[in-house]
Amino acid sequence: MRHLLAILLLGIIGIQASSAQSNPFTLGEIHQLPSAVLNETRTLNVYLPDNYQQATSRKYPVIYLLDGSGNEDFIHVAGVIQFLTMIEQIPPVILVGIANVDRKRDFTFPTTVKKDKEDFPTTGGSANFIRFIDTELQPYVRNHFRTNDTSTLIGQSLGGLLATEILLKHPAMFNNYVIVSPSLWWDHESLLKNKINEPVASTRVFLTVGKEGKEMEVPARQLGEALKAAGTKGPKVYYLPLPEETHLTILHNAIYKALPLINTGK
Repeated sequence: MRHLLAILLLGIIGIQASSAQSNPFTLGEIHQLPSAVLNETRTLNVYLPDNYQQATSRKYPVIYLLDGSGNEDFIHVAGVIQFLTMIEQIPPVILVGIANVDRKRDFTFPTTVKKDKEDFPTTGGSANFIRFIDTELQPYVRNHFRTNDTSTLIGQSLGGLLATEILLKHPAMFNNYVIVSPSLWWDHESLLKNKINEPVASTRVFLTVGKEGKEMEVPARQLGEALKAAGTKGPKVYYLPLPEETHLTILHNAIYKALPLINTGK
């Protein structure tokens, strides 16, 4: 009798397990954008705010994330944004993660350093990538999603180098910049010789670096000082070193601190 009950119980459990259903958990959308500028198709990972589909008349700010592949920074940054929205530290936003194809090519301008040319032979394509963002990516996002006029760029490391280049050479491309541990050492720190081109006083810049050694920390501080020297004619600058963080750990905390500051403008 006991054996019969055990068999019956196992059968009931098996029936229940087999009838259970699983559904995929969807974080966002994947878009494929053919680029004439880059002569390749680029993958965009897009996180939409809650109620985006229901609030059909509402328009949203856009955050563009460099290193935005699914196996890079997109998933955890989407989590930070969802949490900051939930606790009402930032408004609902659209996150666009730009998946990488060749980040060394796309995030760097030409270098005069022979070793860097030898170690990274595809480098030097940032001007082309900036043109892609300006003439293809941003128009695509504006045409396919309900966006307002506020846009933010987030970049770390070489992505921070690119974000700095855009800020200095094309500051009006974005309203806000989150620049994390920028690789300003590139090409003997030559980017620091550039002054911001036609600064926009309404632009907001969050700049940070962790405990990452003089090669990273000194030029980041110099960039912060140079941006602040523009005074009221330049952007609003938040320079906030995070010495408790390393190059590997800093991005999450930096974004958590940066986005509320940029949102309030205080």
